[in-house]
Amino acid sequence: MAGPEEAAALTPGDLAELRELLVAESRRARAQIASLTGAFDDIVGAADHTATDDEHDPEGSTIALERSQTSALLVSTRAHLADVDLALTRIGEGAYGVCESCGQPIARERLLARPASRTCVACAARTQRRR
Repeated sequence: MAGPEEAAALTPGDLAELRELLVAESRRARAQIASLTGAFDDIVGAADHTATDDEHDPEGSTIALERSQTSALLVSTRAHLADVDLALTRIGEGAYGVCESCGQPIARERLLARPASRTCVACAARTQRRR
């Protein structure tokens, strides 16, 4: 179901460029996970030195909020890394750049902007509208 983007199959040069982008993104995500994990451990350590009753401790709510935000960022970054790793696997399998929903090629421009994309713009928009 080719839509307005009318994407062509990726060339070997495109695949090499996108693979480089994905490898760089994987490195960034892994570094961010390491940093966030350290920050999370520091927050948990700081919580060990404060009162256990967050409700009555003026620092407790701040620590709880930081822990919650850091935890959410870790979950999000790990999910992104999984998407990047899947995209790298799909390159190796020859399935990268093909929409998982409709089977049409994903536009090169979309992949340059979001290298881990698994769907074309039209299918992504349909999925977004359903939410």
